[in-house]
Parts: sequence; C-alpha cells; structure tokens
Amino acid sequence: MGAFDAIFIGSGHNSLACAAHLATKGWKVTIFERNEAIGGAVQTREVTLPGFRHDLGAMNLSLFAGSAFHAKYADELKTHGLEFVPASACFASAFPDDRWFGVGTDLEKTASLIADFSASDAEVWRRLVADFPARAEHIVGVLGSPMSVRALAGVGWKAWRKQGTGGLLDTVRLLLSSPRAWLDENFESAHLKAALAAWGMHLDFAPDIAGGAVFPYLEAMANQSFGMMLGKGGADTMVKALAGMVTAAGGTIVPGAEVVEITATGGKATGVRLASGETHQASRAVVAGVAPAALAGGLLPGGSGDTRFDKAARSFRHAPGTMMIHLALDGLPDWRAGAELQDFAYVHLSPSLDAMARTYQHALAGLLPAEPVLVVGQPTVVDPSRAPAGKHVLWVQVRMLPAEVGGDAAGELDAAHWDEIKERYADRVISIIENYAPGLKRKILGRSVFSPADLERENPNLVGGDQICGSHHIAQNFMFRPARGFARWNTPIRGLHLVGAATWPGAGTGAGSGFLLAQQLGGR
Repeated sequence: MGAFDAIFIGSGHNSLACAAHLATKGWKVTIFERNEAIGGAVQTREVTLPGFRHDLGAMNLSLFAGSAFHAKYADELKTHGLEFVPASACFASAFPDDRWFGVGTDLEKTASLIADFSASDAEVWRRLVADFPARAEHIVGVLGSPMSVRALAGVGWKAWRKQGTGGLLDTVRLLLSSPRAWLDENFESAHLKAALAAWGMHLDFAPDIAGGAVFPYLEAMANQSFGMMLGKGGADTMVKALAGMVTAAGGTIVPGAEVVEITATGGKATGVRLASGETHQASRAVVAGVAPAALAGGLLPGGSGDTRFDKAARSFRHAPGTMMIHLALDGLPDWRAGAELQDFAYVHLSPSLDAMARTYQHALAGLLPAEPVLVVGQPTVVDPSRAPAGKHVLWVQVRMLPAEVGGDAAGELDAAHWDEIKERYADRVISIIENYAPGLKRKILGRSVFSPADLERENPNLVGGDQICGSHHIAQNFMFRPARGFARWNTPIRGLHLVGAATWPGAGTGAGSGFLLAQQLGGR
C-alpha cells in the first residue's frame, strides 16, 4: 500500500499538468493509468507502417502552446523535450465546384482569397481581425477562469470598463449565437460560411445550435493572427514533456494499473483500490480524469451521497461519435481545386451549412451519414519527421457518426455493430476524398481505421466515440459543466475532484481544467 498527497486516475494531459504543478509545489503524487500507454486522447503511434507516426486523437497543440500552464513552465517543458512546429497555412476547405478557401497568417493573402468570393466579406474579415485582440481578451478571460459567479463577474466588469455596455452585450451575444446566425449576420458567401462553420462541428455544434458561433470565430481569428502549432514528431511530445516534469519533481506514473474504486470515509476521499487488489491512500486529494458517468455507481459503488449529482453524472450528454482513419501515403493528395491546398495543415470537406446540419441529424437518428464532415489533416506538410523521406501521413477525422448504427442514410449498409462495417464505411470516406483528390487511393501504402467503438475501447472517456468527452451545448457548459454546482472540479465528496474535457473549460489541449484545479489546490 502506498501513501500519497494526491492520487490521479488516468493520465490525460489535464491530469499530467495538474500532477506536475502539485509535484513542483512539494506534493507527493502518483498517477494510475489503466492502459500501457499514457496520454489519454493525445497519443502518437505507428499504426500503419514502420516509420509513419500518426496522432491517434488530437493533432493541433495551439491551445497548449498558448496556455497559462505553458507560459509558466515553458522552460521546464522544453528541458523535457517539448518541441513545436509552427504552421502558417492553417486550415482550408475544398468544395465540390472545384473552388477552395484557406486561412493562414498572411492577412493580405486571406483577404484576397475571400475577395474572390465576396469583396464585402473581405472587408468584414479585415474588421474582425482588427477587433479580435480586444474581444478575445474577454472571451479568453472567461475560458481561462474558474467557473464561478465571482470569476464571471470579474471578467464582466473588466469587459464593461474597456468595451462599454454595448461591447459587453455584443460579446455575450456572440457566446450565445449559433454558427449560422453569426455567419449569416457577417458574411454573404456560402463558401466562406461553410469553411468557418466546419470548426463548430469539431465541438458538437451543428450550424443551428445556439452557443456554437464562438468556436468558428476563435479558431478563424486565432489562426489568422497567430498561426497553428503542431508537435514535433507527433502530439505526444506534449505528453512526454508533462510526464518528464512529473517524474523529475518526484512523482510517479504507473501504467497498466486500473483503478476500480475510490475509497471514502466520512464523506472524504481517502484513496483508491486497483483491479489487482492493491489499495493506496491519498491524504489531500483524489483527482479523477474520467467521464462523469464513471463515478456514480462505478468508481463510487454506493454513489457520491448526493442524489442530484449522481443523476447528473449518469445523464451527462455525450456528443455523436467519430471515426479516425490513418493513412500512410506515397505522396500528398493531389487536390483538384488547387495544388495550394497541399500547403495546409487541415483541409475540411464540408460543402455547405445544410450538408453539415443533415449529417448531424443523421448521426443523432442513428444513421450513417451519406456525406460526413471530413477533417483531413496533413501534418507531414508541417512536420516531415513523422514519415520516411518523401512519404506522408494523412489524419482523417470523420464527424459526426452514431455510437450505435441503426441504418444508413445512403441506403448501402445495413444496421450492424461497428466492428462489422467500419472498413466498408471507411471505404466510403476514402471515396469522398478521392472525389476531391483523384488518385489518392493509388498513393495509400497502409491504412488503420478506428471506429467509434474502437475509440471507446481504447479510452472509456470517449463514450460512443465522442472525442470531446461531452457535448458543449449551453445547457452543459459554463456553470453547468459537468453539473450545476460542480463546475469547479469539485464533487459531493470532499477531496475528490474531476478534471478533463468533461469539466470546465471543456475539450482541447489547453490543460485548462488541470492547471486551474492545481492552482486551486496547491497555489500559484
């Protein structure tokens, strides 16, 4: 039996960041991870052919590069091997009519591309970029603060003093708007609207869902203003550096050790029991990087003692599923719309707002979408070290998909378990990409497909293949993430805390929940 100040369940990057900060403050910490590989949804492995390194989940590390955690610990992380590769050509969209649009760090080039669709939209874009620093300060202030009335009031006060009542209300309105509402209000080009709205689909926001406008806005403006950051050699450079910080400060990380129970006495968390039967004690905190439903009736067999919390945990709403397709390629896709698309880290294939809305509704109805939203990552354009010389990897994220397949909107596949149909559906996806990039199939050297069921098997937090660990719709965000009264990583059991994408401030690689909790527990 071991005795620690804090025990962490799961080794996602939020747990690692929290443990690293506490360890530097002198806490004795340990992390138990059920899998042999650490990192949660941030992993890089050779899943196709030797020498081809694929990010299995997250690819974009911009949030981590710009995070408060990285700002504080950049030197230590660099010592432990963290290395970024900047992308100046960030994201693009290819369209069925052989036109394309992309956003990079060159404002004049982006504005020129927009002007090919609409001169007035190009002027709107310039205005949005100019206004971005002032508006982003307050939005980022919300996203980087503990979720409490006091914290929100403080951010609101600062915003009001700088922007006035009108400016503050405009920011609130943006936070509440749907992608379509915001895009229709600002732009006239259907192509530009589709290119930006695709970012909403990354976070469970179809075009007509309230609260989704802020994500296309932030991604577009941040990429235009700062570019994008990938991890050198793979996204796991972040995980390796965080793990290095933990162990250098005296902490331990134990892979292959599944926690099956959190122990509590007198309403206070006291430790954990492993599947092996071992028990370990925590004198100050148990931090669980798990989906909320894993607590009530799972890690807490008798529940938390709070009926409302347990009900909210069990009914926590997950987003539709995702399929990941990893390709080892003999060469980059030859994009029909233009060779310039080979320069971009991401290429979205999502032709219109209406197509995205249909895809989302199909997934919610249990149907395989005929035309899913495809996020095609080209990381070796930015970081050639991920593949042998002259070769490339393709990172294909398929959104949105049902967790359980009840039918096929295209009428081609029968209802079946994902294990039976994933390769055939992957064939559909590859054929869609082939329509935009003829000859792609001939370039494929190796392929690995992860269905929604596969993703959940690898990581139980990805319920139904939900890669963002919970819908970010307004009713389950801000002070309601993961439940009302428990948005500050607390639970009804003293000393038991939740971190990860299911908690505020949600999904992404910014280590927000982990670092904010660490500061709350151990000081700044």
